[in-house]
Amino acid sequence: MSYPKNQFGVPQYPDHDARKLFVLLSAIDLLERPTVSAIADLTSQNRETIDTDILRLREQFGVVLHKVGEIYHIESWGDVLQKDGVMRFLKS
Repeated sequence: MSYPKNQFGVPQYPDHDARKLFVLLSAIDLLERPTVSAIADLTSQNRETIDTDILRLREQFGVVLHKVGEIYHIESWGDVLQKDGVMRFLKS
């Protein structure tokens, strides 16, 4: 199944789709300064749901993320997700 893409070529997965979380995680890794605004601009995800989705990444996939000021940092991708595989969802 093909999904629409935003102006940056990022796939727009439905809210209930785990791949939407993978796009969020990939964006945090890719961006030089991953703030909520920068993540939302790149992914076209709703700014109000980003913190909730990050909590889901922590709970469901064991990802360790920290927010220092406004900037997110990935400490660990956890035991479930592999960075190379997840990054493909941002670029697919």
